[in-house]
Amino acid sequence: MIIFWAFLYNLILLPILFIFGLIGTLFNQKLKDGFKGRMMSLPTLRSYFKDFDRSYNVYWFHVASHGEFQQVLPVLSGLKEIEPQCTVLVSFFSPAGYQNVKNEQIDCKIYLPFDFIWSIGKALRIIRPKKIIFAGYDIWPNLVWVSYLRNIHTTIFAAYFKDKTYKNFPVIRNFYRSVYHSFSTIYTISRSDYLLLQKIVSVNKSPLIRVLGNPRYDQVKNHANTFTKERTMSVLQREKRIVAGSVWPEDEAIISQPIIQLLKENEEISLLWVPHEPTDQNIQAAIKKFEKHGFSVNGHNSKFNLDIRGARVVVVGVVGILAKLYWQCQIAYLGGGFSTGVHNVMEPAIARLPVLFGPKYDNSPEAGELIQAGGGFSVKTSMDVTTKISALLDDQDYYMNASYAATDVIHRNLGSSTRVVRGIIRD
Repeated sequence: MIIFWAFLYNLILLPILFIFGLIGTLFNQKLKDGFKGRMMSLPTLRSYFKDFDRSYNVYWFHVASHGEFQQVLPVLSGLKEIEPQCTVLVSFFSPAGYQNVKNEQIDCKIYLPFDFIWSIGKALRIIRPKKIIFAGYDIWPNLVWVSYLRNIHTTIFAAYFKDKTYKNFPVIRNFYRSVYHSFSTIYTISRSDYLLLQKIVSVNKSPLIRVLGNPRYDQVKNHANTFTKERTMSVLQREKRIVAGSVWPEDEAIISQPIIQLLKENEEISLLWVPHEPTDQNIQAAIKKFEKHGFSVNGHNSKFNLDIRGARVVVVGVVGILAKLYWQCQIAYLGGGFSTGVHNVMEPAIARLPVLFGPKYDNSPEAGELIQAGGGFSVKTSMDVTTKISALLDDQDYYMNASYAATDVIHRNLGSSTRVVRGIIRD
């Protein structure tokens, strides 16, 4: 069965993906950057491993982008504590991850090589990894299949499957079965993920599958531990500030008018506005929009001075500070839920904020947990936004219950990174 799907993938599917991707480089800078980066992956590996001491273990981690790296980071730290001499290679699929992740735990960083059999084979011959570890969902068939044929241990952790996943559809399930069957170990986030995966791989000859949780919770908590004063202050003592983070145009169309109306009706309410892509054009457009409605607007472009007290509307034009700014707010709206999928809901949750987001949150198991706990709320219309924010602002008991529920989701899911590290070393 693997042979059939390998032929289909390599002779039809992969060439089509490659051609469309190549055409896309003419119109999309990120695709262009990724294509150029992949062209340099093998030369980078040859240079790094030229005089490499082969007595040390090499662990190859692969992540899709910057967000998925947050799942990997606590695992890397734990692995380095146990095997300080090991070498950690991290590959990224997207330029957003490769260009923005800078971490001392990474010994070698590359774009994931093109998933052709010959390029994957060359990469494996150069690296000779002890184990290849995938974080989450970004799985490339040839990397898995070739590793299987070479008896290289492959692992996925934080594996997550939607209730109505297309991977369980007829025919498609057979393809993914051939991929997942080739893994050595798979660590799912929850019991429901475990059961859905069992349907894909079937009982016979399946890899070792265990439920080990989501290390991203540990990373969010570790990052929050770097705060001092902000963490000791009661959430009710903060300014009544709404934060709209990672806002896409699709989010803006839904949330702008209700938030502006709330600002007009209540002078105690302030706003922190963070576009998903903080380009000069997007920042200026946001500033003009709020000034048009009579609000004084501060543009915030500093990564170091995070004091936004007293400002009515703040538009953030830099990346990397939103996690800290949450601690100066009371309610969060997270973008992406009307387009590609909601962004990281855990950072506002650990900051004790009830979190609102759009209806497309299937990509985020954390968002689903927040909804079940009462700390997260999916909104579909502008009226939903108005109703939910007003309820949270007007009813202190309701607000505090939602705030506690959001934070509790984080705390009850801690400890996964330790379990994953133990699994990587022992299984």
